[in-house]
Amino acid sequence: MKVAVVGLGKIGLPLAVHYAGAGHEVWGIDVRDDTVDLVNSATEPFPGEQDLDARLKDVVGAGRLRATTSYPAAIPGADVVVVVVPLLVDDRGDPDFALLDSATSSIAATLTPGTVVIYETTLPVGVTRDRWRPALETSGLAEGEDFHLAFSPERVLTGRVFADLGRYPKIVGAFSDEGSRRATEFYESVLRFDDRPDLERPNGVWDLGSPEAAELTKLAETTYRDVNIALANQFALFSQRAGIDVHAVIAAANSQPYSHIHRPGISVGGHCIPVYPRLYLWGDPGAELVREGRALNASMPARVVDVLAAAYGDLGGATVAVLGAAYRGGVKETAFSGVFAVVERLREVGARAVVHDPLYSEGELEALGLVPHEIGSSIDAAVLHTDHASYLTLVEGDLPGARVILDGRNVLRADRFPNVDLLQVGVGVERRTG
Repeated sequence: MKVAVVGLGKIGLPLAVHYAGAGHEVWGIDVRDDTVDLVNSATEPFPGEQDLDARLKDVVGAGRLRATTSYPAAIPGADVVVVVVPLLVDDRGDPDFALLDSATSSIAATLTPGTVVIYETTLPVGVTRDRWRPALETSGLAEGEDFHLAFSPERVLTGRVFADLGRYPKIVGAFSDEGSRRATEFYESVLRFDDRPDLERPNGVWDLGSPEAAELTKLAETTYRDVNIALANQFALFSQRAGIDVHAVIAAANSQPYSHIHRPGISVGGHCIPVYPRLYLWGDPGAELVREGRALNASMPARVVDVLAAAYGDLGGATVAVLGAAYRGGVKETAFSGVFAVVERLREVGARAVVHDPLYSEGELEALGLVPHEIGSSIDAAVLHTDHASYLTLVEGDLPGARVILDGRNVLRADRFPNVDLLQVGVGVERRTG
């Protein structure tokens, strides 16, 4: 097949490489000239995606993947067009379709009969039907007759995209039986699924019968996580006050097979979990549970700083090191990272906030509006925000002068900090009797 992948970001590029590795002729489209040039020179444009560098070199060297900024070069004659352009949200949490609208308009201007267009970008329910189908039909072609349209949400995590592609069922929703057949045929040609005896049906391509069902599937699985984390955080805040170790409580509760409480923590970041509940709310604004859960999780960075202040005392003038700018350990990405809210709250209470992250240079931290910190420099207190692997072996001497450390991810060992008050989210001062 000739396959066009629109958007060569942290999901789109690995997908393009994977499709090319399956033997298809793949064109990658991106608006950035530097990304296109790097891909065509077989150089990964971003670090951290396992196996991407070697796989990219293989498929570019074999002539099966080429990148371009030109839709007329890539779209005409394509059997499949996969769209992985970001959908952003504005300050109110409403979706900003500008990037996707532009890409869709360019696809429509170059679309030829026989193509299956599949959107993998996570969308609010109804957008494939009400926005993309009429936009693509401005081509003069009719969906279901001249071309087919489907929605199939990406379900992978950056850093492990290639492994995740076969781990989870590929959800598909199309407007017609033929569109479903064509989309299924494509994904079955590029994916090899892991054996999953835990699933109710065999792992593979799962046709849900409509784009709306596929759209809701992705929103449901991610919104569930956000609401579940909010519940864990609610338990943690109570446990902090009540003198209970919430982590022991959650482990005990989850020993019963109907309980699946997630872990509490200092923040919920990234492109997915903080964003997709907002996309759900855009279509279902009366969903109070989802709204309250999102608000609670967004408040956690400031709440955790207040826990630190309660233990330390007046933070005015204190130097507080925030460990980790990235939203998740091992990933060089600050999208919706809680580090910004942590720093903002520290500044509000008069502290001098400095930030360290092993994946970022001092210049990169400064470009993010953060004051860099070097491990080993003297501080008064610390907040662990990101569970980077290098932080798991920290000892007291790495944070000289700190008399209180707030472990926002529950990963530090107390025996490594014998002379420091080490606090954890959801762990209060123990109550004892007798």
